[in-house]
Order: sequence, then structure tokens, then C-alpha cells
Amino acid sequence: MTLFALRIARSALHRASQRHHYGTHPRQIADLHKPLSPGPHPVAVVLHGGYWQPPYTKLIMRPLCLDLVRHGFAAWNVEYRRLGKDGGGWPMTFDDVAAAIDHLEQLADHNLDLRRVTLVGHSAGGQLALWAAARTQLPDGAPGARPRVAARTVLAMAAVTDLLRAGDPARQLLGGTTDEVPERYAQADPMRRIPLQIPVGLVHAHGDETVSVKRSREYADAALCAGADVTLIETAGGHRDPIDPASVAWRAAAGWLAQVRH
Repeated sequence: MTLFALRIARSALHRASQRHHYGTHPRQIADLHKPLSPGPHPVAVVLHGGYWQPPYTKLIMRPLCLDLVRHGFAAWNVEYRRLGKDGGGWPMTFDDVAAAIDHLEQLADHNLDLRRVTLVGHSAGGQLALWAAARTQLPDGAPGARPRVAARTVLAMAAVTDLLRAGDPARQLLGGTTDEVPERYAQADPMRRIPLQIPVGLVHAHGDETVSVKRSREYADAALCAGADVTLIETAGGHRDPIDPASVAWRAAAGWLAQVRH
């Protein structure tokens, strides 16, 4: 495909995107990218990273969403309240992610197959994806409990899998230390939600200097010991490689998605 043709194809996919509000806060928005072919299509809920803080937004995930569309997925690119002036943290950030996922049901879009929902998260978004994957196991009254839309698989790339090791940003996210708010860590920390009841894909680059590949290895080892269905794929590259559609890391992630999508 020539560069001109590629730009036309991407432009057409972009024109098909739709902006939705799943709440009243300015950050409670999500973009829906759908294939131009008839559905129903499997749905990828896409959660961006940035250590739950500005300045990163869902815009960094748009190229990935367009590539998901190319692979036959409808991509639901979610924004959420982050730490700072957005008013995020506990429970607001988690409430937003849960509300955005459940809002798919309200769309009543017959081109979306809500029986085949995959959570796709990068970095801090990987933590949120792993948290959302365990919503069916949360106690009544907890943020995100009793989901209306349940995920079938979860793909966590360069994910923050251990909130204790994530330092001050995690303490800000949950509003305290594990001694001060132990119930929040019990609900939000992926290492404490093992085993998940759905297949988990982990993709992590060896050269990641932001989130060490050791975190995914530790998660995978613990999940396998607990009898979970987990696949760890290690690749070349750095922290952002998994969200670059041209990278080896993303091609590996897309390969895993292709294996589990049916």
C-alpha cells in the first residue's frame, strides 16, 4: 500500500469514529472506532497510561485503535479523570473506567458484540484493565462492582501490576499507603486480584525503563501458580513500543488477540 493510500484508509477510519459522553464531567468521554464492514464486531476497551496523571490522554492510543479496527475490532478509546485538577483518584478514576465500559450497553449498537469484550491497557492503563477484568469478583458496594458489561479477555501491556512497587503515584491514586487504606489495595492491586477468571495476555519489552519487565514476570509467575490462564510475551523495545502499531511488541500483542478472539 502506498503512503497516499494508507493516509486515505486511515482518514476513512477516523471519519467513522464517534465521540460519546458516559458522564457529565468533561473527562468522561470515549471515542468509538468501528470497522466499515458489517458487524457485530468484537470490542476492545482501550485504556491509556500516564501513571494516572496528566498530561497523557486517550489521544496517544488513537493509532492503536485504528490498527485494532484494521484487525476487525471496534475500539472504545476511554478517557477518565486523572490525578490533579481532573479530580481523579479513589474512587473517581475507577468509577469512570467502570462507567465507560458499562456505557457500551447503553449505546445499543448492534454492530458491537458485547459477548466478546477485551480490555486493552498500557502502563497505568494496564493496571486499570486488570482491575476491570476482576469486577465480577468485587464485593458489593465496591467501586465497579456488579458490571453490566463483563470482559472476556484482558491484554495488559507494560502494565503496572504491583501497586506497592509503583511508589508515590499509586499512593496518590488510592489516597494512602497499604496500612492506611488496605481495602483499596485489596480491590485495586492486580497482584492481589490473582487469579482472574478470564484469559490474561501480558506484553512487555525488555528495554522498558519506566515499568520493569520484572513486574510482568512476577505477575505471570503468581498467576500461573494460582491456576490462571496467563500468557507473558517478552519483546524487544521500550515502554511505548506496545502501543506503536509498527512495533514488534504490538504485532506480538495483536497475534495474541487473534488467538483468543473467537
